[in-house]
Amino acid sequence: MRILLVKLSSLGDVVHTLPVVQDILAARPGAQIDWVVERSFAPLLSPLRASGHLQHVIPCELRRWRKAPLASATRAEWGAFKKQLQAQPYDAVIDLQGLTKSALVARLARLAPGGKRYALANQTEGSAYEAPTRWVADVAIAMAPHIHAMQRGRELCARALGYALPPVPDFGLKVLSAHMKRAQGAPEIIAFVHGTSRADKQWPLENWVRLGRQLIAHGYRIALPHGSTDELATSQAIAAGLNAGSAEDRGIVWPRLSLDALTQHLAQCVGVIGVDSGLSHIAVALDLPHVQIYNFDTAWRTGPLPVPAGSGAQRQLSVFARPTPSVQAVWDAWLSCQPLPAQVSEWAPLP
Repeated sequence: MRILLVKLSSLGDVVHTLPVVQDILAARPGAQIDWVVERSFAPLLSPLRASGHLQHVIPCELRRWRKAPLASATRAEWGAFKKQLQAQPYDAVIDLQGLTKSALVARLARLAPGGKRYALANQTEGSAYEAPTRWVADVAIAMAPHIHAMQRGRELCARALGYALPPVPDFGLKVLSAHMKRAQGAPEIIAFVHGTSRADKQWPLENWVRLGRQLIAHGYRIALPHGSTDELATSQAIAAGLNAGSAEDRGIVWPRLSLDALTQHLAQCVGVIGVDSGLSHIAVALDLPHVQIYNFDTAWRTGPLPVPAGSGAQRQLSVFARPTPSVQAVWDAWLSCQPLPAQVSEWAPLP
């Protein structure tokens, strides 16, 4: 069975769609899965491509092409994309995005005899949705309005292809964390994911510094990734606050990294604390101990899912408060998601 997944962007949405691949392969061994995605997010799919879980990753640049649709370069690149998209006929084309642009891609894909296009039939709370996605589909599947973003995609594919949904999502990236071994004696590093596309999702700089100093006092180093000039300035400011008065730099500003390299760097960390962002969701996909900070009550839609009863401690937690969670609340959540609970009793609360 040959299947095409259409999930173009953004980073967090692509991360939330990763478990679909493992769900399909568990239910349909031997299925050949291709994925259409914006080129900037394609590196995130490299581990699945390398493992053979994905046959082809088909990159597109719709965001860039629509800025100059009549340019000769755009026409040439669009033609090459269309040729690659239509190189194989598909038994199932599944539009997981629910937008006009993804409906266009689904419509252009070539179906095998008896093949069908599947899409969402309705908008769910907090998500974008445009009607062409169901107009193009052969089968439009209605979703419960109140549903987690990851579960929405998983349920859409399960109902489209007729299989029971596994209870625990598998992002396919755990193996990356297992293989990225730290050198013996290397310091344990916790990454602070402070960057986000929305300013109202940010956590105050002084909170990062206070929390980082507490973690440093317990022997950790703090890694500070960034993806823009503004985020670099914030990383540098946090590092300055952490390293002030210290003979050794324990706050480390990472260089600007590609998405695949950044994922590999995160995989070597012992944990991540971050705001609601795509990079923070990658930490969940890597199954790292992780605390996700929310200034809005939206963790039910994009945050870590509660673990099933009997499956062990929650390794990823979300913390919500207005206007923003306290340092103590984030610290308490961090202690709760540690893999070694015996150590928790040795740690004092924040002063």
